[in-house]
Amino acid sequence: MGELASKKCVPCEGGISALSPADAKALLKQTQGWEFAQGGKAIKRRFTFKNFTAALALVNKVGDIAESEGHHPDITFGWGYAEFTLWTHVIKGLHENDFIMASKINALQNSAK
Repeated sequence: MGELASKKCVPCEGGISALSPADAKALLKQTQGWEFAQGGKAIKRRFTFKNFTAALALVNKVGDIAESEGHHPDITFGWGYAEFTLWTHVIKGLHENDFIMASKINALQNSAK
């Protein structure tokens, strides 16, 4: 498990700035497979599967982690794919929590292989 995946999301109630592009880029390097979205205000990753059941299984596991971390991705899924988009709504941009969740999602998927 990577350094980010071992961290816990911290509540973000606003009043802080989103990460700078340089800081976000440095954290993105630690979250393999993720890319910037929404003009750099979010990150996303699409996972592919051989069937609907496998996609749903990852979505359900991510849902459990999102609840325990208090940080919830936008999720789109269907037959053979699941896509997750992360950003911190209250600051309208990226926070370390987004990269922590991305790392936790990666760890889930890696453990399923």
